[in-house]
Amino acid sequence: MSAAASARGVVFRCRHILPMAGPPLENGWLRVARGRIVALDSGRPPVGAIDLGDAIVLPGLVNAHTHLEFSDLRTPLDAAGGLPGWIGRVVPLRRERDAAPGAAEKVAAALRRGLVESALAGVTTIGEIATQVDVAAVTTGGPRVRTFREALGLSAAAGEAAFRSLVGDLDRLAAGAAAAGISPHAPYSVAAPLGRRLVAEACRRRLPVAMHVAESLAEQELVARGTGPLRQLLEDLGAWRPECPPHLLPAAEWITRLARAPRGIIVHGTFLDRDADAFGRLARHRDRLCVVVCPRTTQALSGTLPPLALFREAGIRVAIGTDSRASTPDLSVLAECRALVTAGAATPAEALRMATIHGAWALAFDRRCGRLAPGLAADLLILRPAARYGDPWEAALDPRTCITATMRSGRFIAGQA
Repeated sequence: MSAAASARGVVFRCRHILPMAGPPLENGWLRVARGRIVALDSGRPPVGAIDLGDAIVLPGLVNAHTHLEFSDLRTPLDAAGGLPGWIGRVVPLRRERDAAPGAAEKVAAALRRGLVESALAGVTTIGEIATQVDVAAVTTGGPRVRTFREALGLSAAAGEAAFRSLVGDLDRLAAGAAAAGISPHAPYSVAAPLGRRLVAEACRRRLPVAMHVAESLAEQELVARGTGPLRQLLEDLGAWRPECPPHLLPAAEWITRLARAPRGIIVHGTFLDRDADAFGRLARHRDRLCVVVCPRTTQALSGTLPPLALFREAGIRVAIGTDSRASTPDLSVLAECRALVTAGAATPAEALRMATIHGAWALAFDRRCGRLAPGLAADLLILRPAARYGDPWEAALDPRTCITATMRSGRFIAGQA
């Protein structure tokens, strides 16, 4: 949209608008001006409206958890052996990449490729987990990004190095006016002293946090007894010293610590239903903690899905992420939604709200996007169903439905209306 058109405003009319915070608007229209939604309603549109026909318009999708550094992979890594086996393949891949000439440039290129793919998939907002940051890539057009700088370390030396590197990157993100967060990687890879410093830094900077928790039964075994396939993997990688084992915290204690930050994400939470203490703490802190599920990754690595029904019963918000191309074939949030619906874990309406309004809350962007309402950013996903339809929620997730355009803050970042 040109600057002149942005100032005047443009009106779109379509068969259905899905605002997310209310019921669908049949024969709906909305006006966009200066990057924001200024009005929406149903019925006769204002003069000069652009008629999108039978299209469905909904908020731009929110990918609340991904690792775009792997966006250059053509196929996912082998999931044999579950999470420990997968990690045993991803770590050598990352080490080989980081040791090669031009490593930083290759990671930056993968990040940019992932941003383009995300926009084409209808995504306007991303929660990126990053081991290195590229301020220019995440602040120059495309989807808005909150970069959660990841840190891990089991020894005192590794923890100190990780913390210093993280602080430097957070300063760079702040200097570039880029949205940031902090991500202690997981209970099996972050020792208690480092975790304490990371959460304290998040509180000091008023940043959200995100952590992989209860992703595998092997995680619970390692933390509780110091044994199992993750212990063996960490020894093989040189990260676990048997003569000086790290102090690891259980999921329940991590949840309490993460709740001290302004907002927090529990990534995956696949086996939280087997930990009553952790689940109870999560429910008590649901005012500032939520869960982000990555259905296709969880199905591949754990053979199951997180306990979504229990999360809903406890009033815990659930958002959706794609994880990375190291564990899924693409960055399609709509495909993640379909996976939940196909498994009977969510209705189409529930899945799409997870992918929009709940995702925006998870990333602390809820006052900016995630729903369609006057005053919010004009983040739009325009869908074109393949045929006449009845239920707009079902039509939005029909694999035959095409993505026509993705708009962020009043500007098309993929396609055109």
